[in-house]
Amino acid sequence: MREYSVPILVDVPSSAGLADTVFRRAEQDPGVVVMRRKTDAGWPAVTASEFRDQVVAVARGLIAAGVEHGDRVALMSRTRYEWTLVDYAIWSIGAVTVPIYETSSADQVRWILSDSEAKAAFVELDAHEETVREAAPELKAVWRVDAPPLGDEVPAAEVDERRGRVCAADLATIVYTSGTTGRPKGCRITHDNLLFTALNVLRGPLEPLFSRKEPAALLFLPLAHIFARMIQVVLVEAGAIMAHTPNMKNVAPDLQDFQPTFLLGVPRVFEKVYNGAEQKAIAGGKGKIFASAVEVAVAWSRAESAGGAPLGLRLRKAVFDRLVYSKLRAATGGRLTAAVSGGSALGERLGHFFKGVGIEVFEGYGLTETSAPCSVNIPGANKIGTVGKPLPGVTLRIGDDGEVLAKGRNVFAGYWKNEAATADAIDADGFYRTGDVGELDDDGYLRITGRKKEILVTAAGKNVAPGPLEDLLRAHPLISQAMVVGDGRPFVAALVTLDPEAVPAGRTVAELRTDPEVLAEVQAAVDRANQSVSKAEQIKKFAILEQDITEESGHLTPTLKVKRNLVLRDFAGQIEELYSAGK
Repeated sequence: MREYSVPILVDVPSSAGLADTVFRRAEQDPGVVVMRRKTDAGWPAVTASEFRDQVVAVARGLIAAGVEHGDRVALMSRTRYEWTLVDYAIWSIGAVTVPIYETSSADQVRWILSDSEAKAAFVELDAHEETVREAAPELKAVWRVDAPPLGDEVPAAEVDERRGRVCAADLATIVYTSGTTGRPKGCRITHDNLLFTALNVLRGPLEPLFSRKEPAALLFLPLAHIFARMIQVVLVEAGAIMAHTPNMKNVAPDLQDFQPTFLLGVPRVFEKVYNGAEQKAIAGGKGKIFASAVEVAVAWSRAESAGGAPLGLRLRKAVFDRLVYSKLRAATGGRLTAAVSGGSALGERLGHFFKGVGIEVFEGYGLTETSAPCSVNIPGANKIGTVGKPLPGVTLRIGDDGEVLAKGRNVFAGYWKNEAATADAIDADGFYRTGDVGELDDDGYLRITGRKKEILVTAAGKNVAPGPLEDLLRAHPLISQAMVVGDGRPFVAALVTLDPEAVPAGRTVAELRTDPEVLAEVQAAVDRANQSVSKAEQIKKFAILEQDITEESGHLTPTLKVKRNLVLRDFAGQIEELYSAGK
């Protein structure tokens, strides 16, 4: 058993609530810009006093509608300014936000509304309202995020009185797990969970990211997920400028327009940036230049991590900085120097590439049950390939079976109305069982090596962690998604999908999946991935699917994690072909 902890840097008073900073900042510095709203005219500023006044207006409407302290209010919307506004209004009166992914089905929405006993719901679009009304016809109060209930008759002083009754131990939100296995469980997250984590992140690991002039971040991941939600709280507590974009397809132009200094994403976002740049270079006849630039960026980053790059490598990097890296930075607005990645593993090579380009990616680790982060890499001590050291106030332990265990005030208050699941999740020493397998090095850096329930055991009894192999496969510009199979089978195989953006005009995936050149490229990606594992763990066969594995197809969660059980079910025929061929 191995254990590592970092002392607390910031405590949270028992009387603290998440909305307090909104009101305090409006009093102390009313004219400071805290957000920018995306409109057809650009990104107009929202000052601290304007945001506070809008929070109060929504809060008065909630009070007028009869929402009481502790009542659950659902929120189904894409990532936009009003998401944050409604969230803080709910918190300001002591109510509890229940986020729902805007892509959720009626059955999923029905379960969440029923299980949480939501009293009201906010929605964004007609489709959202239809889904909510179909799922819960008995729910009378359903409002649009841009047309909240009115409360003109409620004095603003009543909002202050309600906010004064909020304490750190109160429930702030119930976040339902993504449901990759079984029915989603509601995670009870308190004001203390979120504030404690945010303040210790700001005072410790990520302080340098917010100490530069006018720090700003663009949120585009779903705020229904705890990762984006925690960053929202961090930005409010830091006084950084926050902006939102609701459509992942608009991220590239919005980055150029908004010019953030800081970004958060999941590995697939960074993979898409890399693959898009590579495809563009190849299409423009500059594939070899880009490949050389990649090798130099990776080599420079590795050398810097080992103590410093030699002069020749620094000179080559300077050349490619003018030719390639500066253009990549310009594509993100020109001010972006740092990003945090979470949700799943970021390939080590990709991490070194972005550092070499001048956009350092700090990989972290956490779960909904730990209020997002347990650990994160930090500026000046970024050990690429790991997910960093524990956050201040967090203890990480590696169990005898290799499971990562976490303890601290970031750990949730338990599952909503599910004491049995809560008891199963917390061990006798008060550590949360993450279900992930990992290692702690001598310096306290955590490396995730697999998932307990996702370990494949071949017919020969060999344990195989599919995650690292899948990460390496997805790094290829042709590959969109990959899922390794082989549980109870004689060998390891993989299902692969092609990136639609990499398919040439006039060609189809159905044609390309049997094209000799495409098959050779995918085989090369498989060969590279196989170099990272023992012979018994190597992928022996692969199949290219005719369709991509997407959130729309129901095979990915909103945070782009593969729903393995559904892929195994829906592509059972293709899997059987892999193992029956050549018998």
